[in-house]
Amino acid sequence: MTKAELVAQVAKKAGLTARAAKDAVNTIFSSVTQALKRGEKVVVTGFGTFLVRKRAARKGRNPQTGAEIQIPATKTPGFTAGKSLKRAVK
Repeated sequence: MTKAELVAQVAKKAGLTARAAKDAVNTIFSSVTQALKRGEKVVVTGFGTFLVRKRAARKGRNPQTGAEIQIPATKTPGFTAGKSLKRAVK
């Protein structure tokens, strides 16, 4: 499902105009993004949890030269599915 399909689905099920549904979907996504930027986790009961995962610095290898390189620590977004979502997909 693409973002456009999601917007159409929200508009149809909630009885909104396409523009209002698009604004609602964009607001939800930007709110989750802003919370993750602040390092907060976002819990949507019954659906899942969005959180920031930290990856430690580590050594790697350049595949072309085989030279050892240092890969810096990073933060990455993560998602853990909730019980209801897991059961629905199962």
